[in-house]
Amino acid sequence: MSEKDRVEQATDAASLARTQERSAQIEEQIKTNPEKFRILTGDRPTGHLHLGHYLGTLKNRVRLQNAGVDTWVIIADYQVITDRDGVGPLKERVYSLVTDYLACGIDPEKSTIFNHSAIPALNQLMLPFLSLVTESELHRNPTVKSELEATNGRAMSGLMLTYPVHQAADILFCDANLVPAGKDQLPHIEQTRLIAQRFEKRYGHAGLDHPVFRRPDALLSQVQNLLGTDGQKMSKSRGNTIELRMTADETAKMLKRAVTDSERLITFDPEGRPAVANLLLMASEATGEDPRTIADRIGDAGAGALKALVIESVNDMLAPIRARRAELEQNQDYLRTVLQAGNEKANEQAERKLQEVREAMQMIY
Repeated sequence: MSEKDRVEQATDAASLARTQERSAQIEEQIKTNPEKFRILTGDRPTGHLHLGHYLGTLKNRVRLQNAGVDTWVIIADYQVITDRDGVGPLKERVYSLVTDYLACGIDPEKSTIFNHSAIPALNQLMLPFLSLVTESELHRNPTVKSELEATNGRAMSGLMLTYPVHQAADILFCDANLVPAGKDQLPHIEQTRLIAQRFEKRYGHAGLDHPVFRRPDALLSQVQNLLGTDGQKMSKSRGNTIELRMTADETAKMLKRAVTDSERLITFDPEGRPAVANLLLMASEATGEDPRTIADRIGDAGAGALKALVIESVNDMLAPIRARRAELEQNQDYLRTVLQAGNEKANEQAERKLQEVREAMQMIY
C-alpha cells in the first residue's frame, strides 16, 4: 500500500468514526426532541421490495416515524432511467412500493410519501446545483465510479453522472436535516452538504434569518447487510431476494435453495462461513435472538435444520405485513389517495424552497 493510500484510508476511518459519534448523539436527541429532525429517505422503483429492504431500512423508518421524527419518503422514479434504457412496468412498481410502505407501518398521517416526477420545483433545483459542482467531483463519487466501471465501455448517461446532484436536490428541497444511510452513502451526503455550503457562500440567505438550506447529517444504519440466497449481494436484478409480496410457500422455496457449506456443525462465523452466517442473521433479525445462540441450539443438526428455522422465523415475522399487504392491494383508490396527498404536500414545500432559491439568486422579475 502506498503512502497516499494509507493516508486516505486513515482519513476515511477518522471520518467514519466522527460520523458514528454524531449518529449516536442524534439518536439520543431523538429520544427527547424528535421534532428537531426531518428525514429524507426513499427507494428507486426498479423492482419489488424485499427482506433486505425491510430489515435494512423500512423497520428503521417506521421506528423513527413512530418516535416523532418528521419522515419524508421519496419514490425516485426519475432515477430509474439513470442507468437503463427504459422504465419497465414503472406504474406497477410505484404502487407496489406504496403498498409495501403502508404494509410495513409507514403511516401517511405521520409521513409524507411522494414521487420524483410529480414535483417539478424539486427537479428545477438541479439547474443551480449543477453550477456548484465540477465534473471531476462527480467522477470521484463512488456510485458514479462503480457505475462507470460496470458499463464495460458503454457511455455513461448525463443523468447517471449527475446522480449525486439529483440526490442533493431530493434532500435539500424538503429541509431534511437527517438522512439514514450506510457507509457507502456517506459521500452523497457530504456532496449534499457541500452544495448547500457553496450556495450559501455564493448567494447568501435570500433576506432570511436562516440559511436557505439546512445541512443534513447521516444517521448510520446499525443493521448488517444481508446476502442473497445465492451467497452474493442481495439484489432485485439477481433474483436472490425474498420479496415482501411473496407467499409463505414461495419464501420457503427460496430459502430451501439458499447456499450453505459442507460442514454439518452450525457455527456463526461471518468471515469463514458467510453463507451460513447470513442465514443465522436472518433468523436473528426475525426473532431478536443472538445468532450465536441460534447456532449453538442447532448444533450438529445441519443445514436442513437451520433452513427450517429460518423459514419459520421469516414467515412468522412477515405474516402480518403480508396480511396487510393483501388488504391494501384490493384498495387501489386508497393507494392513489395516499400518493396524491403526499405529492401535494411535497409540491407545496418544493415551491416554497424554489422561491427562496430564486430570491437568493435575484431571479424574481
